[in-house]
Amino acid sequence: VQLQASGGGLVQAGGSLRLSCAASGIIFSPNNMGWYRQAPGKQRELVAAITSSGSTNYADSVKGRFAISRASVENTVYLQMNSLKPEDTAVYYCNADIGFRRVVYWGQGTQVTVSS
Repeated sequence: VQLQASGGGLVQAGGSLRLSCAASGIIFSPNNMGWYRQAPGKQRELVAAITSSGSTNYADSVKGRFAISRASVENTVYLQMNSLKPEDTAVYYCNADIGFRRVVYWGQGTQVTVSS
């Protein structure tokens, strides 16, 4: 099983980025999928998550600016990030729990840097 994240980069404050994360090597579609981030010197935190039925939840700090979605056929989860702020700078990781045992897998991380 592999989660491949992409879409990070350098953007100015107020700009937008779209992250993608594709799961491969799986038989069953992922249950919950999500995005986490870790800034230097800080703990990894949940940014947004989406269930297999499409229910979502967001960290308070990104509500109204970020949107998580998924394309079930492609086993891919997206994170549309708008109105980016310097404090959004972090390495962003996707994860997914897969199968009836709900084993959790992580992507490799993609760097998002927001300049002021």
